[in-house]
Amino acid sequence: MSKSLDVVTIGRCSVDLYGQQIGSRLEDIATFAKSVGGCPANIAIGTARLGLKSALLTRVGAEQMGGFVREQLAREGVETKGVTVDPDRLTALVLLAVEDEGVSPMIFYRSDCADMALDEGDVSEELIASTASIVVTGTHFSKPNTEAAQRKAIRLAKANGAKVVFDVDYRPNLWGLGGHAAGFERYVASDAVSKKLQTILPDCDLVVGTEEEMMIAGGVGDPLGALQAIRAVSDATLVLKRGAMGCIIFDGPVESLDDGIAGRGFPIEVFNVLGAGDAFMSGLLAGWLRDKSHAECATMANACGAFAVSRLLCSPEYPTIAELDAFLAKDTIKRRLRKDEDLNHIHWATTRRPAPDQLVALACDHRMQLEEMADAAGAPRERIDDFKVLTVEAASRVAGGRPGFGMLLDGTYGQKALYKANAKGFWIGRPVEEPGSRPLDFDQMPDLGSHLQEWPVNQVVKCLCFYHPDDAPELKRRQERELLRLADAARTVGREFLVEIIAGKHGPLEDDTVASVVRRLYDLGIRPDWWKLEPQRNAAAWKQIEEAIAQNDPYCRGIVLLGLDAPEAELFEAFRAVADAPMVKGFAVGRTIFGDAARRWLKGEIDDETAIADMAERFQALVASWQSARPASAA
Repeated sequence: MSKSLDVVTIGRCSVDLYGQQIGSRLEDIATFAKSVGGCPANIAIGTARLGLKSALLTRVGAEQMGGFVREQLAREGVETKGVTVDPDRLTALVLLAVEDEGVSPMIFYRSDCADMALDEGDVSEELIASTASIVVTGTHFSKPNTEAAQRKAIRLAKANGAKVVFDVDYRPNLWGLGGHAAGFERYVASDAVSKKLQTILPDCDLVVGTEEEMMIAGGVGDPLGALQAIRAVSDATLVLKRGAMGCIIFDGPVESLDDGIAGRGFPIEVFNVLGAGDAFMSGLLAGWLRDKSHAECATMANACGAFAVSRLLCSPEYPTIAELDAFLAKDTIKRRLRKDEDLNHIHWATTRRPAPDQLVALACDHRMQLEEMADAAGAPRERIDDFKVLTVEAASRVAGGRPGFGMLLDGTYGQKALYKANAKGFWIGRPVEEPGSRPLDFDQMPDLGSHLQEWPVNQVVKCLCFYHPDDAPELKRRQERELLRLADAARTVGREFLVEIIAGKHGPLEDDTVASVVRRLYDLGIRPDWWKLEPQRNAAAWKQIEEAIAQNDPYCRGIVLLGLDAPEAELFEAFRAVADAPMVKGFAVGRTIFGDAARRWLKGEIDDETAIADMAERFQALVASWQSARPASAA
């Protein structure tokens, strides 16, 4: 029977709140980073990133944290039809900190939480029949209702030819064997727990655990004896996780720990061990379910575990298949793996939120120009805020709810407009540069990182830089230093960024001018998600720009054209000029659309509706022209 899924993971699902102050007691943590957590949820995300078709069977609350979990799972490509929304219980929470190497205190907020209400009624035979394997996990054998749900899933899996994988996932305090402060405790012997787990082992095809987890499953106080006890009741493939020593895989009798198959190990700095086992399991399953050799499976598992222990969070830090392949192909592995810039860029580019394939944006991030218009009209500058809200309505009328539309808006006069644009679902770019600054300076942001941290995660950091290859060396050094600051800040806080280069205002625009600027910034290590560039003189210039981007960053989202207050006819011609430039994804045009309406509205010559209609008409004309020049446009 053909299976539409590779794996269904069952059990814990939480929101993890990770302390961002490294080396701090949990009592002293000031800020937290949010991510999806819980062993089965982590494995579902980890396997999806490695190309498997995964699903999660669990419960979440009918509140914002449950909404976050479901939305993030969907973004990761995890099937969510097995995620039940519980109207009576809250999504589980976990608070965690990295206090020292290998020391990560945590507090589980799981009293009557949603995932522990899972029961047999949540286990759909249709879902289990559609998968090649299921993963059952230890914690969900600790309560009668969750135990019944997992045992039903095992019965259905075996009846439908699916493999059963058991991740022992032993958390003593979730079995009532430790206090709330003992969340990091890994082993407490318990005959009752061991007897419970031993009834599961005969039905398993793969059993995975640490030395402590194998000891609790086997009911024996040493790893070898525990493996032998498990083998006495189960023919499953056994995988012993040994932390920094990697893993050992056993088929058949277990005479000694040296009898198993080990994969390649990776000596890297340990930063945070939490979630490493789930990353390990993701890599293991990605090999095991594709019938790779045990040595290959172990190597993939060890590599994924190495990624996890070298980074802070759990599932957000797990590698994608592109990242894993690049890592395994390396001749030299950096011990401080989280400092590998090439791998970090692949990770960022292959896990960031989806973006439109084509982008048409109404740019109203102008500050200096609108201030001049307001002053000339004798209008208070506060009126600019209200005008920018009108531009959002104009863009919305043209978009009509379709994808691929966006806006550029600032925080100086555009905060109300930013709220409106976000509610419309627009792609949003937001400037950080001091208007007109050359050399580049940042607008009221001496400390970029702390300011960007306050921005919504879907807002793209946009920076205009006037840069020409013939600029004076000191000017260029200043520009480059500020762009490097921006790139570092944007990546550190997890925001996409767009670099807008205008070269033609301060020197001749030859065929290779902008391409040389693009190459120079890449040489410095600046890899924007987007470029915003002025229209070029011919197709040869665009070809050089595209080649520069392709050679340096195949993950770049693309280029959008800027307008420079050009007449509509010139922009139409510019659109036709990029018909054969596939990296040009669209445009972000401002004054051509809003300039006339802004002047008349600020003077009181037209009302809100007339201004909106005028801007919508002009924006629609540009969109139609773009679609005509690029019929494949999604806008």
